[in-house]
Amino acid sequence: MDSSRYYKNPFEDYPNPTSNLIINVNTKEINENYKATLHTSTKKLLDRLEEMKSRWAYHDDYSVYTGPAGIAYTFYQYGKCFNEPAYIDKATELLRMCVNKFRGKREITFLTGIAGPLALGSVVLHSQGSQDEASNMISKLKSLSSYVLKENSELPDELLYGRAGYLFSLLFLNSNISPPPIEDELIKQVIALIIKSGHVYSASRNYKTPLMYAWHDAEYIGGAHGLAGILYLLLQARKYLTLSQLEKDIKPALDFLQDLRYPSGNFPSSIGSHTDKLVHWCHGAPAMPMLFCLAYEIYQDDRYLKTALQCGEVVWSRGLLKKGYGICHGVAGNAYTFLSLFQQTKDVKHLYRACKFADWCMDFGTHQNRIPDRPFSLFEGVAGTIYFLIDMQNPLSAKFPTYTV
Repeated sequence: MDSSRYYKNPFEDYPNPTSNLIINVNTKEINENYKATLHTSTKKLLDRLEEMKSRWAYHDDYSVYTGPAGIAYTFYQYGKCFNEPAYIDKATELLRMCVNKFRGKREITFLTGIAGPLALGSVVLHSQGSQDEASNMISKLKSLSSYVLKENSELPDELLYGRAGYLFSLLFLNSNISPPPIEDELIKQVIALIIKSGHVYSASRNYKTPLMYAWHDAEYIGGAHGLAGILYLLLQARKYLTLSQLEKDIKPALDFLQDLRYPSGNFPSSIGSHTDKLVHWCHGAPAMPMLFCLAYEIYQDDRYLKTALQCGEVVWSRGLLKKGYGICHGVAGNAYTFLSLFQQTKDVKHLYRACKFADWCMDFGTHQNRIPDRPFSLFEGVAGTIYFLIDMQNPLSAKFPTYTV
């Protein structure tokens, strides 16, 4: 393990003499005083983000991941959760700009491609009553499928740059717009190609799993680039899966993935890696509880819940990262581990742990050893920390942005 990447956790674990100041054990909710503290800190960081608007432009990056589209996502979330329509208006303006200026028409994912601003823009505009404009964006998003469904293209399958990221865009639209605008058949086609691609690659390497994938010549297994992220998106699309796909493709791949854990409970970043050092959403344990909690729900296999809980111990011990407070490789992203475990188990220990990571985030700027490249963005910077603090105020509804539909 590499202890140089994280701070020693200074917080007393649950239960302790002061935990009742944060958590009401009877209602299994955050106390109102602590919720007020969360809200005050959220607004303070949001004001800081807005004051820095002149510094949001990042060399033609209009993505959800590190560009203004991600900041729009945070504005939309804030406006929706706290009934502040001015922030939804700000999100709308930003997303229109991102859609108009985005140049990479073959970048097809929610996080890094045009699909993100189109899908998010569609949802926001639809909520505002701009149905024609929303429908136009949906049509543009669907037209990208001609590239996504090309079998001989060089398109990967992972979440950040590949087909799983396009699949998220389709699922996101159908879960946020009624009636669902994306036809079942298109979603099933994308799923079938992701699974076929996994078959072909796994067979070419003689793996003991029906599904395996590579990105940039490495066989990643984490949330952003690897097997875990792909499986999580496929399981979230389970209403479109066949029983054979669930039992013969995804479950054996889950078992294969689960067996890759280090003795510590953490996961390697890729096949063949033996350095137990990364505890990020993008690589390592933090992305895994969301996957294995969902797998437990679907397959009722206690081993999956045990794996998710073991990941929670890793994140509690090693998740206060020196890199900072971001969603992708920071403390805010790691805290979603505890929110997913709380949602699954209703054990307030996990809610308490999420609150302590929120305490760390509310002390923004004090604990980090470098400034991110995109310090205001959703996945690297303050917009992601704000998004997490918004979610903390309604923890049973919290969803890791762009990963949980």
